[in-house]
Amino acid sequence: MGALATASYTYRAAKTEGKMFRCLITLALITLAALPADALVVGGGILRQNGHGQFVHLEATSAFTVGEDNFNTDHLYAFDEDQNIVLEAPIRVDIGGVKGLLHSGETVASHYVFFDSIAGIHIGFVDFDAPVLGVAAFQDTMAATDFLANTAVTYISPELRGLEQGDRVWIDKDLPHRLWVYWAGSSPGDYIRVFTEKSPNAPMM
Repeated sequence: MGALATASYTYRAAKTEGKMFRCLITLALITLAALPADALVVGGGILRQNGHGQFVHLEATSAFTVGEDNFNTDHLYAFDEDQNIVLEAPIRVDIGGVKGLLHSGETVASHYVFFDSIAGIHIGFVDFDAPVLGVAAFQDTMAATDFLANTAVTYISPELRGLEQGDRVWIDKDLPHRLWVYWAGSSPGDYIRVFTEKSPNAPMM
């Protein structure tokens, strides 16, 4: 009887522990699902400049305005727009893509990068959590892709967006998650939209 009682107790204890373990796993999964996605812009920096700027990652869930010289700092700014959108139609890009296009059915994440200085010049970079597919760098391609914004941000003076004359941006050949910028900020500044592959840290939309 003693052996049977011990075996019965051990079985019940193991069963209880198994239920507790399953509950803990379920709770952990619920907690992870409730956590916000990691930042899709994951870093950046300024290597050379004539000012005192630094890289700033803005949170686009908070309301602010961008454009029309309303920042006027030497900082390199970036924020995330809509994430993991399946394109229903092709979109044209000025840098990258396949013959200048990102094709329908492709999953993209959108990001906004800008430099709104008074008289600053810098060479810098922005890193993303997925390879860069293409860049909209002029007013027409940016206007055509505004449907991918979906943020709390108000975009003012949209007709003045894009790269100023003589400024450059390019995708790093060896580090495809990195976009380089070499630009001078005056009025109205430089504003571009960057498209990356499906972000591994953001939900599908």
